[in-house]
Amino acid sequence: MNKGELVAAMADSAGVSQKDAGACLDAMFEIIADQVSAGNEVAITGWLKAERANTSARTGRNPQTGETIQVPAGTRTKLTVGSKLKAAGKSRR
Repeated sequence: MNKGELVAAMADSAGVSQKDAGACLDAMFEIIADQVSAGNEVAITGWLKAERANTSARTGRNPQTGETIQVPAGTRTKLTVGSKLKAAGKSRR
């Protein structure tokens, strides 16, 4: 399912226009991105948790040349799946 299909399904399920559903979806992702970039955790209990995680400096390898390189410390976004989403995936097998 792509974003357009998701927006259409949300609009149908909520009984709103696709424009309103799309605006709500965009707003949700914007808020999550803003909160995670500010270092806050966003948790939707049972569904998912998004948080900022620090990565340590490490030695890497350039895949084209094989040269060893130093990868600096940084941050990444960590997404954790909640119990309801895990259960939904198991029931579809």
